[in-house]
Amino acid sequence: MGKIKNLVLGLAALMIAGSLTACDDGRSGAEGAAKQLASSLAALDVGSLAVDGKDAAAANEQLKAVFAALDPAKPSVESGAVKLDGDKASVPLNFTWKIGTAEWKYTSQAALKKSGDKWAVQWTTTLLEPDLKDGEVLDKTVTSPSRADILGAGDAKLVSYRPVVHVGIDKTTIGSADPAVSAAKLAQLVGVDEAAYVKQVQASGPQAFVSAITLREDGNRTVTDQQIASIPGARGIPDFLPLAPTRTFARAVLGTAAEASAEQIQKAGGALKVGDTVGTGGLQEQYDAQLRGQDGVSIKTRPQGMTDEQIKAARPDPRRLLFAVNVKPGDPLKTTLDPRLQQLAEDTLGGVGPASAIVALRPSTGAVLAAASGPGSNGYNTAMLGQYAPGSTFKIVDSLALIRNGMTPDSKVECTPTITVDGRTFKNAEGYPVSSLGSVALRDAFAHSCNTAFISSRDKVSQAQLESAATSLGVAVQAPKLGADAFLGSVPGNADGTEHAASMIGQGKVLLSPLAAAIMAASVAHGAPVSPQLVLNPGSASPSAGATPTASGAPSSSASPAAPASEKPVTPAEAAALSDMMRAVVTSGHAGFLASVPGAPVGAKTGTAEFGNDNPPKTHAWIVAVHGDLAVAVFVEDGGLGATTSGPLLKSFLTAAG
Repeated sequence: MGKIKNLVLGLAALMIAGSLTACDDGRSGAEGAAKQLASSLAALDVGSLAVDGKDAAAANEQLKAVFAALDPAKPSVESGAVKLDGDKASVPLNFTWKIGTAEWKYTSQAALKKSGDKWAVQWTTTLLEPDLKDGEVLDKTVTSPSRADILGAGDAKLVSYRPVVHVGIDKTTIGSADPAVSAAKLAQLVGVDEAAYVKQVQASGPQAFVSAITLREDGNRTVTDQQIASIPGARGIPDFLPLAPTRTFARAVLGTAAEASAEQIQKAGGALKVGDTVGTGGLQEQYDAQLRGQDGVSIKTRPQGMTDEQIKAARPDPRRLLFAVNVKPGDPLKTTLDPRLQQLAEDTLGGVGPASAIVALRPSTGAVLAAASGPGSNGYNTAMLGQYAPGSTFKIVDSLALIRNGMTPDSKVECTPTITVDGRTFKNAEGYPVSSLGSVALRDAFAHSCNTAFISSRDKVSQAQLESAATSLGVAVQAPKLGADAFLGSVPGNADGTEHAASMIGQGKVLLSPLAAAIMAASVAHGAPVSPQLVLNPGSASPSAGATPTASGAPSSSASPAAPASEKPVTPAEAAALSDMMRAVVTSGHAGFLASVPGAPVGAKTGTAEFGNDNPPKTHAWIVAVHGDLAVAVFVEDGGLGATTSGPLLKSFLTAAG
């Protein structure tokens, strides 16, 4: 019985198989061949395909020649529905090319022919592009727009194309002279590394121009054309580059723009090409897409083997346009930087050795007018990204918290020579006047910066209230209008014992940047929290660039975000009391030197913050001030006392600012 059953099942299987074979019209084979063709075209390699009408190797060679101008791009190719006609079939092939930020899409038709049990593609030029003729290849032309300017207040040109000269060795003009000798002489003349430049010249080809340095053509260059021409093979090539007024002008804020390096081109994944100008650091990098604009691209047919010179001479032009993307100029980036005040701030810091900064804001609008980092910052944006203990400038925050808890500028506080908290002794700054010790008004303790008076008031103000007062003054909160990376302060909401005591004098874990300190002073002048603004049209920032400034550093995945705007902003009455106390720093405190600054009365607060493990410790020197509709913070990293180091810098800046 079992044998009979197996025989029946076997016969049934054979009948079914015969039925499927009879119904198979070859579609599955044609569809498989179509998909293999699409996959091979996408890989730009048809060498392994069955090809009818042309040798597979020759077809592959033609394929690569046709698309050579689009290298390194490769298309996405998808096969459509197969139409079957006996041993022939046709199938649409949908091509998509990424051309810069655009897509070039077209559909060609492929013909398939069955020979035996295999399907082969019938090779034609139109298989690759429907309008392509035999003997033609593709030609790609890219037109790059000029980089847009970065503008300052009043649309002043902060970064714009300015004339330069590229100085180097042109090996086509060196004649019989020794390239190494010429390279050495030129390196000595322009002050570049001699050994490295000689090696670079020796390694370059006989047609190369090897740049040694790029000099500004601003009438101030010391290397003359005559000196360059006296060296065999040396010459200068005029050009224009997007540059700030000087090499150092707002460099840490603005960044730089230069020809893309090989590494940048590789990382860009086709978005950059040789010769493109790209931003590095600061606003140039953050808003690179907005400033760079979009290349114009045209793809045309051209007769294979015809040179560019022959095409230029031909009438009419033998090329035909297949696809085009119009060039899109970059959009200028508008900022609030005042070129005069920015340069003044940089000049003021010109002789300062340690890292330093001057930040100037307009309290009425929050506009950042200057954000200068001194030469000791070595290119770092100390002004906006620095994280430092603010010292006694933070007593502005302390005083707001005390006022909110019932005190006034006339309330009495105890100013003693020292105070001990949990075994740690705090004292006033060196040289604190004995005449200002004892029971004094809060205003006087603020004016003379009595550390012990504020620490002795710590029980009247919780750490959470300090944090709240800081955010009320625009510190350690988000800055949605700033448009640039910045550190806006960090004030812990929980601390007790010596850490809470240290917070009362702007130390411990309290940190501000010079920008944050200027915001704090500006909020007092404005009578409401000031939200800073630097970039006026941040329309095309890169994803990382638009990140919200954080309370613990520049934007990063690990940083905790700054708080939103305070729910309890400083009031005009509170700001008036703080303004009264800041004015006392000038009229009766240790910033009397600011009394002679012309114009509106100046209010200020000095600060000195210890750091490091030296004995005696090194100190940060701070001072903040308000002068009419101007708020300024001055910082010197290793600067001694705020009044004696940062104070004179502030006076010089305010006097010249007018």
